[in-house]
Amino acid sequence: MSTSSSSLFKTNGAKGRSLYKLYASFILVCILSILFYRLTHIPLEHYSLTFAWISLFASELWFSFYWILTQSVRWNPIYHQTFKERLLQRHGNELPMVDVFICTADPVAEPPSLVMSTVLSMMAYDYPKEKLSVYLSDDAGSELTFYALCEACKFAKHWIPFCNKFDVEPRSPNAFFFKAYHFSSSNLSISKEWSQMKDMYEAMINRIDFVVTQGKVPQELKQHQGFSKWTSNMTSRNHDTIIQILIDGNDEKSMDVEGNLLPRVIYIAREKRPQHHHNFKAGSMNVLLRVSSQISNGPIILNVDCDMYSNNSQSIKDALCFFFDEEKGHETGFVQYPQNYDNITKNDLYDNSLKVINKAEHPGLDSWEGTLYIGTGCFHRREALQGRKYSKGYIEDWKRGVDRKSVDSASVLEEKVKHLASCTYEFNTLWGKEIGLRYGCAVEDILTGLAMHYNGWKSKFLDPERKAFLGVGPTTLEQTLIQFKRWSEGNFQILLSKNSPLLFGYQKIKFGACMGYSIYGLWAVNSFPTLTYLLIPPLLLLNGISLFPKVSSPWFIPFVLVFIAKHAYSLIESLYSGNSFKGWWNAQRMWVMRRITSFLYALIDNILKLFGASKLAFTITAKVSDEDSSKRLENDTD
Repeated sequence: MSTSSSSLFKTNGAKGRSLYKLYASFILVCILSILFYRLTHIPLEHYSLTFAWISLFASELWFSFYWILTQSVRWNPIYHQTFKERLLQRHGNELPMVDVFICTADPVAEPPSLVMSTVLSMMAYDYPKEKLSVYLSDDAGSELTFYALCEACKFAKHWIPFCNKFDVEPRSPNAFFFKAYHFSSSNLSISKEWSQMKDMYEAMINRIDFVVTQGKVPQELKQHQGFSKWTSNMTSRNHDTIIQILIDGNDEKSMDVEGNLLPRVIYIAREKRPQHHHNFKAGSMNVLLRVSSQISNGPIILNVDCDMYSNNSQSIKDALCFFFDEEKGHETGFVQYPQNYDNITKNDLYDNSLKVINKAEHPGLDSWEGTLYIGTGCFHRREALQGRKYSKGYIEDWKRGVDRKSVDSASVLEEKVKHLASCTYEFNTLWGKEIGLRYGCAVEDILTGLAMHYNGWKSKFLDPERKAFLGVGPTTLEQTLIQFKRWSEGNFQILLSKNSPLLFGYQKIKFGACMGYSIYGLWAVNSFPTLTYLLIPPLLLLNGISLFPKVSSPWFIPFVLVFIAKHAYSLIESLYSGNSFKGWWNAQRMWVMRRITSFLYALIDNILKLFGASKLAFTITAKVSDEDSSKRLENDTD
């Protein structure tokens, strides 16, 4: 695809699309042949055989429909390339304020030392520090996490100058010091400064881990006045609002060791009461939206999971290329980076890497201007996230934001915004319905992204050569299946709601985007046809009855062709996406396992919800694993 010389990004179509369309047409002809065979060869001699035949026909009919849906994201995928140099030439002195939202909810499942490595990577972005604000939402209201953040702010005074001096990548100290394959300079690893910085980081982590092991912060370590907010009767589900601005203004405490400004850093623990529903991560994000609007009010918001550290210090500038583009920028609501993990092994035992989704499906949705918002690694236009509908006449004020020189003192500002994080603030308002992240869904991120698309905003998907974010993927089969159960349950819930892209979306977004969204919305429904195909043919075969044509029959050919062609393309697509052959094979195993466990339970849960017999729950994926799980993962064995 062509692009003007003034554009801040270039869009290229995928290669080999004519060949793929020929392949897809061939598959379609074979599928129609199979369906015709099923319809014209129904055995009527015995009721049970007729029922089995029709059940198989219904399953094949469903698989055919679902395969057609998947073509929407494979028909014409697109890929973007940004031009940061042009951005800096035109807007280098007018870059917008950026607010970074990091959410954590459990200091056990999400260790503070891990979270702080993410916080430090965000603080160290190659971006003007006076225009960067980092917010940490602690839904557990844990003084352990607050202590860790205080330690991270002290370490940042040394870490950020170090990153700038040596052009460090990645800027997560944990990844940089302990994952050797990240090193970009062999000379740096033997330098005196490198050793000193590593020792300083390890000392900080040891202090944090000691406090976490003790389960409380010793009195002599409570040097920040913010610790007075914690009382002995506080619990993770019952506590007052705590807002602490750790770095702000222009005083000496806000400077690094070289006298340069540090980014704003704000700790938020919203009010929690047992009698009030807190709406999980969506509720936390909406509190961040409100509080940040009074403290920094950056027009661009980045939200990341607490384990998803920045692996590319240029990611902000890459994202801004889409927002600032003269031709398309005004309609861009959000820019989504892929969710990648740094603990995935070569053969990806549990198929957690999402490589095919990232390399094939998201770029396909991008071609319909309907990239999914996946809840992490996403840059939002604040106005779009807060519910504004797109209009051609809207002009974004990129210069807006709260100047650090003009703000109230930290203590005054903390009290001023405290009410915005109360558990009753949203009563009788549109928060969670039309403003901010949407409530009542297990995948609030997908629903929120869909709502932004319905409001007229477009989205972009960017997968640069150097990964923008890396996190921690599930390390056990149980974690994997639970995660996919939540995803499939939430997506199916959306499909059954008034926001259904399949039923009502075509009136608001492109039909191809409706089909793309429905791929994930119908994950759960795939369980019954898969079970039918796995159970009925083998059971009848035990009695000498085959539900497939004989090898000598010409009707056997389309079955064989579909089987071979489908798996051959699946293998090619998997290898192209970066998987190994064994990784592809593991993906085939997990494909079946998810359908008969995660997707099946998700379908049953949704049915129970319709009758009021099940309630929405949210499970935090553990970011730590036991020794046995780690060994299995390293060895790629069950």
